[in-house]
Order: sequence, then structure tokens, then C-alpha cells
Amino acid sequence: MKRVLVYDSKPYDHKSFTEHNNPRQTGVEFEFIKYRLDEKTVSLAKNFEAICIFVHDCANREVLLKLKKLKIKLIILRCAGFNNLDLSAAKELGIKVFRVPEYSPNAVAEHAVALLMALNRKVYRSFRRVTEGNFSLDGLLGFDLFGKTVGLIGTGKIGKIFARIIKGFGTEVIAFDRFPDEEAAQEIGFSYVNLEEVYRRSDVISLHVPLLEETNHMINENSISQMKDGVTIINTSRGKLIDTKALVAALKSRKISGAGLDVYEDEDSYFFEDWSNKIMTDDVLARLISFNNVLVTSHQAFFTREALTKIAQTCLENLRVGFSEDPKENSNQLA
Repeated sequence: MKRVLVYDSKPYDHKSFTEHNNPRQTGVEFEFIKYRLDEKTVSLAKNFEAICIFVHDCANREVLLKLKKLKIKLIILRCAGFNNLDLSAAKELGIKVFRVPEYSPNAVAEHAVALLMALNRKVYRSFRRVTEGNFSLDGLLGFDLFGKTVGLIGTGKIGKIFARIIKGFGTEVIAFDRFPDEEAAQEIGFSYVNLEEVYRRSDVISLHVPLLEETNHMINENSISQMKDGVTIINTSRGKLIDTKALVAALKSRKISGAGLDVYEDEDSYFFEDWSNKIMTDDVLARLISFNNVLVTSHQAFFTREALTKIAQTCLENLRVGFSEDPKENSNQLA
């Protein structure tokens, strides 16, 4: 039986992985711990054959060196992004790495639209008012999406699904991507333009790109200055796509009329955890969530039943391939 340690696990991880794993058939046995992988907790992987990690686990070179000494030969990411793992070090050390390249692009795209609609029509503010017996409409004014221009940055699977949904509201969709999919653009009904035109023309901008060196803080003081006054920003991708201090300044000046964020650039200490009985020490995050025209959710865009099923099933398949003595080519393998 191959033993796999699941770091940073939550009750829903335990439930999903247990439901989809039959140890007698897979030869895999999971152990779940709440601790995140880092230099202090890496020793917990002793006597395991593989580990399974998530977006906030730290798998830098130092951690990987310690995993190598513990004879860990296989790392399974239960997410698509891998910016928290030193891929070159993993290759150098001969540690195999697999990811879940997609689990539910529909879930993320739908959440982006949900953020936009709830933010625009002030649904969350209205709900709080009504529960207190306040039925006033003052301060709840929104705008029709019909006829507006929506700018899409990134047209991968999630971006294309978002475009398809948002087109249903009667919007004009313009998009930027380094690798345009003209066939999809024609089928769905959007057009590719340069990035500057997306900034200049869009009433709403939605981000659907990975975090890379060239996309880090792509939404910054300079790019914001190129945008329409009163633009709405939606981000369900990676927090570091946005320079949060620049965003706060633009919200204060009303250059940006609203922001719907499922991610935050320094979310590691907060997201997925209960801070309701603690003092928040991140002044930028505290300021951000104090705005009545900002809606923040806790990296939950992926969080649907279908997505959890796909994550568990893909991780099990990745483990099967990773442990195989005669592995076949697998597109989920990073190293």
C-alpha cells in the first residue's frame, strides 16, 4: 500500500478523496493533516511515498531538498497553478510532479459572473439591509450590463466560458490573449484587440490569466490610468495580477467603481481559515474589505461538487501514473 500525506487538508478534501478512493483497487492510502507544507512541517512526510499539496503550501528548493532526503519521489498538486513550487529544483532532484490542469472551468467562470452581478446590483448590501428591516433603495443603484463593453484578459477555457456567459447579457466582448483563439472568437462572438484597447474601452474587465513574470501586477497604477473612469474589475485568477495598493488608491479616487475579487495577493495567511475571532494584521486587506463597493470571496470560485470530484479523480489517476513502473505519457505531469 502506497501512503500519501495530504497537506493543508480541510473536511471537504477528506470527504471527497475518501469517497473516490478504494484502497484495495488503487493501492493508495491517504493521511490528512491540517498543516501546510513548509520547512517546519516537511518532516511530517517521513515514511510516506508521496505528498499531496494545495495552493498555499510552500515547495521551494529548501523544502524539496528535505523531501528528497525523506525519499519522497512524487508530489501531487490538487490545483492547476504551480507558482508555489520550484519546478526546476524538482526536475533537478528527480521528484515527479503532477497537477490537476482543470477541474471545473465552468465553476470559475460562473463565479466571476456571480461576483459581477452581486457587486453591480449591490445584492450583498441589500441582503444585510433587509435583515435589519431597512427596505430603502438609496445607495443600491446599479447599471444594465446590456450594451456595455466587457474586456476579457485571457481566453483559455475559463475565459472562453466567461465570454459565452457574459455575451448572453447583450454585451460587446473584447479580449486580449498572447495566443488568440480566432475560431472561438468567431463562434462565441468576441473580438481580439491589444491590451491598451481593453483598458481604454472596457466598462468591465475580467482577469483570466495565470500568474507569470509578465502578468505579475499587470493591473497597476499605470494600467489603471489607461482605463475608463468608473470601470469595474473582476479577478478570479491569481491575487498578484493586481497591485492591491494601486487598486485601493483607484477605489478611493473612484477611478474604479467596484472590484469583485476571489483572490488577494497576500491571501496565504487568511484565505481558507477562520479569522472571525482574531485581529486582522494585514492593513491593506482590512482597508480593501472596508469598501462598500468591493466584494471579496475567499478563493472559492473552484468550490463546487463537480470540481471536488474532478480533483479527487485526477489526483488518483496522477498517483496511479506516478507510481507506475512503466508510466505512459501524461499531460498532467510537470516534472
